[in-house]
Amino acid sequence: MSDILRFSVPGKPEYVSMIRLAVSSAANTAGFNIEEIDDIKIAVSEACTNVVCHGQLNENDVYEVICNIGENEFFISVEDKAGGYDVDEYKKPSIDELKPGGMGLYIIQALMDKVDIVSQVGQGTKIEMIKYLTNVES
Repeated sequence: MSDILRFSVPGKPEYVSMIRLAVSSAANTAGFNIEEIDDIKIAVSEACTNVVCHGQLNENDVYEVICNIGENEFFISVEDKAGGYDVDEYKKPSIDELKPGGMGLYIIQALMDKVDIVSQVGQGTKIEMIKYLTNVES
């Protein structure tokens, strides 16, 4: 059994903190500890910030954040329907060549247990993240 939460978020920076709070509350409800909740909050913030900064949203556009609280995992999807990019052309960030604004996906991948990125130029980008519940009582 799982519970699904859906948010339709205006593509404005001031709503990123609201989604961050909602997702952290859901992660707390799912049973994650403080450190795991912090990881989830940061990853979601980075994903939403990527949409707002790079998603090429128009003033009235929205993006979707979907949370699926499963028995032993927390699935989060952040998807926009604008912009997009060629995933094959994406150059992964290097710790030796740090530059501002280029570490978001790296941070997401470091904090979450599984990350999939689907993007198509002109169609948008979807970042799917999973955090597994490790402190499950048997």
